[in-house]
Amino acid sequence: MYGTRTNSARPTTSASADIPGQRCRRLIFTLLVLSSTVLGAWAMFQILHVGGITPLQGVILVLFTITFTWIVIAFWTALIGFILQLAQRDPLTLSRRDAESRSAPPDDHRTALVMPIFNEDPQRVVSGLEQTCRSLLDESVTAGNFEAFILSDTTDAEIARQEETAVAALQQRFEGRMAVHYRRREFNHGRKAGNLAEFCRRWGQRYEFLVVLDADSIMGGRTLVSLVRAMQDSPRTGLIQTVPIPIRQNTIFGRFQQFAAALYSPMLATGQSFWQGDAANYWGHNAILRTRAFMACCGLPELSGRPPLGGEILSHDFVEAALMRRAGWQVRLDTAIVDSFEEMPGNLLDFAKRDRRWTQGNLQHLRLLGGRGLHTMSRLHFLFGALAYVSSVLWGLMLAVSTVEAVGRALNTHRFFSDSYQLFPNWPLPTPGLVLPLLAITIALLLLPKVLGILLAWGQRPAAFGGKARLLASALLEIVFAVLIAPIMMAFHSLFVLGVLSGYNVTWSPQVREGRTVPWRKALRHTWAAILIGAIWAGSTYELAPMFFWWLVPVWAGLLLSAWLVRITSSLRLGRRLRQAGLLLVPSEVSPPRVLQELEAPLPIAEVARLMPPPPEAPGEMPVQSFTNFTRHAMRPLANASVKE
Repeated sequence: MYGTRTNSARPTTSASADIPGQRCRRLIFTLLVLSSTVLGAWAMFQILHVGGITPLQGVILVLFTITFTWIVIAFWTALIGFILQLAQRDPLTLSRRDAESRSAPPDDHRTALVMPIFNEDPQRVVSGLEQTCRSLLDESVTAGNFEAFILSDTTDAEIARQEETAVAALQQRFEGRMAVHYRRREFNHGRKAGNLAEFCRRWGQRYEFLVVLDADSIMGGRTLVSLVRAMQDSPRTGLIQTVPIPIRQNTIFGRFQQFAAALYSPMLATGQSFWQGDAANYWGHNAILRTRAFMACCGLPELSGRPPLGGEILSHDFVEAALMRRAGWQVRLDTAIVDSFEEMPGNLLDFAKRDRRWTQGNLQHLRLLGGRGLHTMSRLHFLFGALAYVSSVLWGLMLAVSTVEAVGRALNTHRFFSDSYQLFPNWPLPTPGLVLPLLAITIALLLLPKVLGILLAWGQRPAAFGGKARLLASALLEIVFAVLIAPIMMAFHSLFVLGVLSGYNVTWSPQVREGRTVPWRKALRHTWAAILIGAIWAGSTYELAPMFFWWLVPVWAGLLLSAWLVRITSSLRLGRRLRQAGLLLVPSEVSPPRVLQELEAPLPIAEVARLMPPPPEAPGEMPVQSFTNFTRHAMRPLANASVKE
């Protein structure tokens, strides 16, 4: 009934597939990033120094080096992903992919699909889960090994009542074919991580594997079967993360984000998987976990101190991946898995609201960088996750300090801009020829990942994006859109980081995924400060350093247009027009997989059904882990040193 148990608290010594040359890969990637960064920093140093570096110039150099490193990492990741996808090679094994290959049916197993929810739309939750389960039933050989759980943390009594009614009807529809269970907690202690931990302590011992779904997740049956097969084939693997692609976006903002994810995410994820190897990250959903490994390794402690940097760990997924890897389990990112989908906020303000939570959670990770026994890659995940938001502060500081420096030079006796028609400044140094090349290289590094993604789709699957002409037009629109919203996202992220550092604690509310138009008043209320900063910035530089004003056009223009951008990109009507014109089309719209085809259909009206009780419990422990106490040698005899550092 339960299948062959391979889930011990530690990884076994046998494995069917290793990841060749991990150390060499990481060394090469590190050398590429460091050498590129050193060259960029050297060029900036040569540009800035004339008889010594001033304090302002020193700040500019440090900020430039950090942000340039971030750009370089993204570039090399994209280039590696491009090469591997062009050659149709698996990023882990480097073997050639067969597009028509299909995994053998998994051995006997018991797998739970667990969907934690919190004050979500019950109809959308049930509809998505139903399509996932129906897709599993199409894989009739193994569907009986899966059970589904809706784990409710809902605090609203009316929503909870609707949940019970919707789930009872779903149970009625699947009666005799697939078990669907419902459990509601009275108190949502620990939020999503606590929800999953409570499930594991009550029922975890019943299941070999857990597939974690968000309230908006949808996964195809073949995908789920492939994940189980992959876990069985690799007994040392504790977690496999798929690449979820956004769907069902109707606003302009949502369609831009959906298009960018469909076009670039598979390539970037392939590059990440290549150099991260068996120490990849976990994004909290659309992933499969080895249950007993998760229970043994991933009980989360509370951080000392008060929120926002103390208390409950918000971005639990990164931490769970780090703890599992610390215990010797492989954590893999599988980029070959398809039919893995999610939804996302449909306007810029709701998108930023979600980022506000992630900012606080990712900044908490900085406290864990020195955790005992953590793998180097896990520490990098913590650092890069925080840098994703801190980089906005650094970028803003670099622009501000550069403005002060430019104004100072313009007001100095040295003529920084000697000709009213001059585009580039007269840098007082013996190597002015470095300015333009460094600027061109930086812009190229920023744009080349997008160009590579376009070339890949152009050569391999243009029809999936509406054809070559529409693909190119859509990609150009997306690049313009990305440039325009970059300054306002910089402002939002900087505000969030400063808010966390000043002690502001985030509130936890359900994510808004449905597209909705943002009223002008709300758009102005959330962007007036950015507009004011943009106006002051533009006016002062135009008055004091006129030519530097033109260098800053992309920045101050984006800030001045922020309210308009929030409003116009939230439009459902214009989003529909873009789709009708064949722009920003994505594969899930052009040729939707079966699991998505009936998602929009209304749920059938079922007879009044009684909610079935959860299955019998199989209690198990999930001990709280420590980041200050960890003895690696205690793990080695059990793992037999099977996972190399």
